[in-house]
Amino acid sequence: MMATPHTALMDGTSAVPPVDSSEVGGPMDRFDRADAYVACLDPSLTIQQVNQEFDRRFGGAASGLCGKHFCDLIHPSVQQPLMQQFSRMLEGKRHRFVTEVIAGGRENTTSMLPLSAMAVRGGHTPDVAAILVVMSAGDERTEDTEVMAPRKKLLSEIDARILEGIAAGVSTIPLASRLYLSRQGVEYHVTGLLRALKVPNRAALVSRAYSMGVLKVGTWPPKVVEDFIK
Repeated sequence: MMATPHTALMDGTSAVPPVDSSEVGGPMDRFDRADAYVACLDPSLTIQQVNQEFDRRFGGAASGLCGKHFCDLIHPSVQQPLMQQFSRMLEGKRHRFVTEVIAGGRENTTSMLPLSAMAVRGGHTPDVAAILVVMSAGDERTEDTEVMAPRKKLLSEIDARILEGIAAGVSTIPLASRLYLSRQGVEYHVTGLLRALKVPNRAALVSRAYSMGVLKVGTWPPKVVEDFIK
């Protein structure tokens, strides 16, 4: 039930031991299910193998997903914390983790998916030989594809700096001084941001920016994902 490749992840640990690659049938056969998107990654997080459901969700019959890095499928806003989780796994600090990720797809579609990642050890050595990624198809939630397309340029450079300041709790006057703008200039840009993200106030603006992936998750001070800057 194999095809050709792609994927991503969040936080949750378990005492479950790593999967052994020497097991009969291999890790893909053990976890392959019709209700899940399953992929096997090598230690460099390059996709080596996927099941048919994964192939249909992320590419299609002639997609050639194998050989691509898993980050190709993940929204920029969650790549950094996800890479940290994988790094800890490859260092042997955890055997598996569970999270939710924003995953891309064909035609710039994006969805929230629960994801489990499991280490596959290499025979008699403790080293991680591969990582098995399983995402539940039944719990997939479609997001606002218009605003969440990773390469949609929503903000000017100054808008990005103002959004970062608001997210960090900086008030108008200090923000104006920092950016060499007048108070009215800052308010003008804030009004434009509220209109662009379709929210009524600054608190909602920050919340909306995080939900869209415009602001990076797990980063302080807040930082706008470069893909959203014109």
